[in-house]
Amino acid sequence: MRRPLVAGNWKMNGSREAIDLLLDGLSGISTTAEVAVFPPYVYLPQVVSTLCGSGIDVGAQNVSEYQAGAYTGEVAADMLSDIGCRYVLVGHSERRSLFGEKDRQVAEKFVASQRSGLIPVLCVGETLEQRASGKTLAVIAAQLDAVLERAGLESVCNGVIAYEPVWAIGTGKTATAEQAQEIHREIRQQLGEPGMKTRILYGGSVKAANAAELFAQQDVDGALIGGASLDSDEFREICKKACVAN
Repeated sequence: MRRPLVAGNWKMNGSREAIDLLLDGLSGISTTAEVAVFPPYVYLPQVVSTLCGSGIDVGAQNVSEYQAGAYTGEVAADMLSDIGCRYVLVGHSERRSLFGEKDRQVAEKFVASQRSGLIPVLCVGETLEQRASGKTLAVIAAQLDAVLERAGLESVCNGVIAYEPVWAIGTGKTATAEQAQEIHREIRQQLGEPGMKTRILYGGSVKAANAAELFAQQDVDGALIGGASLDSDEFREICKKACVAN
């Protein structure tokens, strides 16, 4: 059985004081789901240290495709592993749309992450325009294919996939549970039999109010949460619903 994963992406938010308060609110969280948080780079050591022994994992929001060298401003996968990260996001829609990351670069980041012992969370998803023109499945298939060709099926299936419809991120709009299930099922079918073990998360304006319905879907194995992960009470409640649903 696939263990649910609830992942909180804090994006570019926080301060030392605010993060201490947030982490204090997450202490003693009760759920059978796996929980992970993804703070900004500069706060990773603080979060890793505070959460040590808590059962909550830590991940980074991005990683370089390069191992080491003259790459000013980049952070290598080995460095993230060295400070205690377990997960890393690759191909988040904001990295793709705002910073021009292409499928090939995302694939290289996926490989670099696994090479360093990290678990990559591969983000895929379509824009509103692509959905309106009926290209959702083709867009997601192409994003997945790029990583499958570079990393191989078994490696991809050993990671985590997050379906995040771009039109639902931070907009308050959420794909219906049925829409999410349809895309998750298609992703799993693209992966074939090995994909039965792969956790596929939904990301896009997930809140405590809609989490239970999403988590009840057969192929939804948790969530990648943005804004709601900055509210400890809301995030705890989402984690509880993942526990109940599975």
